[in-house]
Amino acid sequence: MKILLVDDDDVLCEALETLLHSAGYALDRCADGETGCYYALQNAYDCILLDRMLPRMDGLMVLQSIRAAGLMVPVLLLTALGRLEDRVNGLDTGADDYLVKPFEMEELLARIRALVRRPARIEEGERLKAGDLAYLPAGRKLFGPAGERILSKTEGLLWETLCRNAGQILPRELIYLRVWGPEAETEEQSVDNYIHFLRRRLRALESRCQIVTVRSVGYRLEAGE
Repeated sequence: MKILLVDDDDVLCEALETLLHSAGYALDRCADGETGCYYALQNAYDCILLDRMLPRMDGLMVLQSIRAAGLMVPVLLLTALGRLEDRVNGLDTGADDYLVKPFEMEELLARIRALVRRPARIEEGERLKAGDLAYLPAGRKLFGPAGERILSKTEGLLWETLCRNAGQILPRELIYLRVWGPEAETEEQSVDNYIHFLRRRLRALESRCQIVTVRSVGYRLEAGE
């Protein structure tokens, strides 16, 4: 799962980056609202952690831009403004949750889990299921009829993206943004290479799931049930 962190507090960001990586999340971070808005509008994230007081463009303006673009990505506001009217204002602007600084890291992780929880696709133990396969993001373990395989970090992000959107056509550009991010130095051809790697994993696990190529568009995961 991929998170965008928009905050200009370097000390806090370093601590959050360590925390979120240790919890198994991929992370992009930026320190001003204008850059954060650009990143957010790429629709490449499962959750956004957004400070209210930012240089160049404040957090509420970023949030308004996200919602005006029709993006429903969960947004958790992180701010020192803890008055009732501040919280109400943030939630009315389109935030899904509000956490006042300073906060406990355990609470932040719990809030993130609550925001991104998708009961229809996540089973006990945070397992993502698709057909005869189950994926455990915490250990990047993919289980199938012929046993289990441990995926690389990039394979794991790619599989999670496909799995969470099983049956839907995902454009290559969107897959690239969600897995590698808007500032990645690799080429978009990486999508095709890693699709090839995942297909080999599925064959090794003797799965009926298939990653179907949609010509000139992208890919679709078919569960094969």
